[in-house]
Amino acid sequence: MNRVESHAGWVILASFIAAFLLTAMPLPPWALAWRPIWVAMVLMYWCMALPGRIGIGVGWLVGLFLDVQQGTVLGQHALGLALIAYITLRYHQRVRVLSLTQQALVVCGVLLLFEFITLWIRGMMGIPPRHWTFWMPALTSMLLWPWLFIILRDLRRRYHVT
Repeated sequence: MNRVESHAGWVILASFIAAFLLTAMPLPPWALAWRPIWVAMVLMYWCMALPGRIGIGVGWLVGLFLDVQQGTVLGQHALGLALIAYITLRYHQRVRVLSLTQQALVVCGVLLLFEFITLWIRGMMGIPPRHWTFWMPALTSMLLWPWLFIILRDLRRRYHVT
């Protein structure tokens, strides 16, 4: 195993750590409602790029870590990210051939479903939705998807992550 291949697994882990750090990064109050769903986008990328290596179990585990980080009900994000992983794995071959703009629209749709699951769980707990800006993270994630895709693809190619 050469030196580049020995770092391949760490690229995936480092990308998830970066997503968690971006999720925890403090933002001004006006920007909180616009925070992209970093962890879900990174999960979607790796499920599309490496469907045999990253799957529903990874989505569930990452979701549990996100629940702990955010202080939400244990399993809330885990359910949503496991569903995202399932949908991405199910349709990864169709989505991979789309242009980045079309992929961004698909990402927005999947993340709107993720936000709906979060809203549904919060509703079952008796927590009312904040307001219409609850849906904005899916839109900002859609706008950032092409750049995130290009960065992760270049890292995957540079370190030969397979």
